Amino acid sequence: MSHLTPTDHKVKHPSTIPANFGDEIELFVREYNTAGSGGTPKPVLMLHGRSVPALPGFDLVRPAQGGSPHPDTSLSWAQMLAGKGYDVYLMDLQGSGLSPRPKMDDPCNANPAQRGLLETHPGTANCGPGANYAAQLGNSKSEWDELATVVKFIRGRCNNEKVAFVGWSAASFVMGPYALQKPGDVASVFLLAPMFPPNGRWSTKPSDPFAPPPGTPLPTKPVTEPPAVFGFPMNLTSKAGVQGGISDKALAEDVWRLIMDCDGVGRKWGGSTATPEGVMRWRNSYWWGWNTSTAPHGPTLGKTVPVCIVYGDQDRTANTPPEMGPVLHFSVPKLYAAIPGADKLMFRVQDWDHNPVWERKPAQTLQHMSWKWLQGKKVYGVERGSWFMDRDGVLAEVE
Repeated sequence: MSHLTPTDHKVKHPSTIPANFGDEIELFVREYNTAGSGGTPKPVLMLHGRSVPALPGFDLVRPAQGGSPHPDTSLSWAQMLAGKGYDVYLMDLQGSGLSPRPKMDDPCNANPAQRGLLETHPGTANCGPGANYAAQLGNSKSEWDELATVVKFIRGRCNNEKVAFVGWSAASFVMGPYALQKPGDVASVFLLAPMFPPNGRWSTKPSDPFAPPPGTPLPTKPVTEPPAVFGFPMNLTSKAGVQGGISDKALAEDVWRLIMDCDGVGRKWGGSTATPEGVMRWRNSYWWGWNTSTAPHGPTLGKTVPVCIVYGDQDRTANTPPEMGPVLHFSVPKLYAAIPGADKLMFRVQDWDHNPVWERKPAQTLQHMSWKWLQGKKVYGVERGSWFMDRDGVLAEVE
């Protein structure tokens, strides 16, 4: 596949996160469009998960391989879909990637349990009680708002076409409830390894199941010294923590390089003062409105909005035991079961973990599956039901 030239946008948005509530900020959105002036292709929006930003997840471009003079774009999911004729957009939420990261530049704003990553550079010795910004960065409402702004931007550029959603991991917390609330914006949903807490937080209000639950720490103005219950805005992951699950070590280095390219501050932290190796900084969000009580809302999913789910049988991130409790127990099969409509399709793939985008054969299989889904809501000849796909690509229906 040839290397495509992106168009990067800065989409204006009135922020609704506590750290900069009411400020006009600019969300990072990358676009790949091969149509030129020849027409209006169908729009696709790709959203990252909890920690990894959009570019290393969906637009992984590697240096030229095997003597080729051109960059290796075979792992760029976004460029593959654009090459098939779609108008593809990728976005970063606030606190991720190339979108604003308010209140995150001070190491004292990191999760206290993770500050050991910063002991040598830049150090957190002066982080006393109240020294940090003691609030989560975002929440469900603020992230739905950011998604709404980008969807409006895309539809304004695409003749008001509905937008097909593609999300990885915790993108489901944002895209799932958004589709339930605004189905008129959404053509379909394709979810890779979606996070779904069957008994997760919700409002319990029949009239508004997506309102903040009682007692939600949800300030609606800039916060300077909030109560400690609000937590902290920033989590950290080390280079080793990101690369540990990537079998190709050269590819692991390319993934880390791109993560660091998305964060000029984070790349200066971690390791020694003289030679920082960088840390991946990611937002701490407070989520609600996505569980077995809200997923049937409408009913929308599987009816107005068709859904395709793909996950690995070795994924221990999106599938955790009930003993983890209502907030941390996740189950992909329970999401499938909670979708009320018949237009739903799920694949459990042998040997895949939570990050197939960073393994060559799984990544290319995943790209093909998403293209076929977008093309005709049919993957490998099937359009409904739950399926197991073995390592040779053979399908077996799951009862």
